Amino acid sequence: MASAAIATNTTGISRREFLHYIWGASIALYVAQFSGLLIWFLLPRFREGEFGGEFILPLEAVPGVNAQPSNFPDGRFWLVNLDSDEPNELFTLASDETGVSFKGVAAIYKVCTHLGCIYPWTAANNRFECPCHGSKYRLDGRRIESPAPRSLDRFPLTFLDADKNPIPGAQSELENDFYQPVILPDGAAFIKVNTGARKLGPTETLLCEFAGACP
Repeated sequence: MASAAIATNTTGISRREFLHYIWGASIALYVAQFSGLLIWFLLPRFREGEFGGEFILPLEAVPGVNAQPSNFPDGRFWLVNLDSDEPNELFTLASDETGVSFKGVAAIYKVCTHLGCIYPWTAANNRFECPCHGSKYRLDGRRIESPAPRSLDRFPLTFLDADKNPIPGAQSELENDFYQPVILPDGAAFIKVNTGARKLGPTETLLCEFAGACP
């Protein structure tokens, strides 16, 4: 009888072991949920029309050729429309910019490259002027006076048709890791600016005319 009783003993887990398993599984589930919520909270989520996302604007938002820039405070950028073949008092190349040509629309980040101040367009002097430390930039964002260490940053842009579809070949191209102006294409009805894909302005020497050091 004793041997029969011994034979019927089970090898299952005890109540204590079962509670340990339940406790461990609960802790693992809690950690997984907390980690998921933390990742969801930390990941940037930008909606259309807010900084860090995309701005779709009507074509009328683009300023005239070599006219004063269009200001978009919500996106922290300016739109400029450049053409070095039609120079005027707002935009002209310096004598030491040989072989340089600018034509097209660009989106310029509205933060000074020195210490991050917001700068305005100063119509009286036809340039961007930072009120914090005096850095100055040309209409295309080129640094023309220190202490700014480099030219203004840019965002990529794309021209869209009436159905808001991208127009082939009408988007910012990179040259030396910097967005170049985009020529206004036929059939464009909208312009899209992506403020989540900024490229730093290049470090360029001061032009002689602006530095007052022409030979």
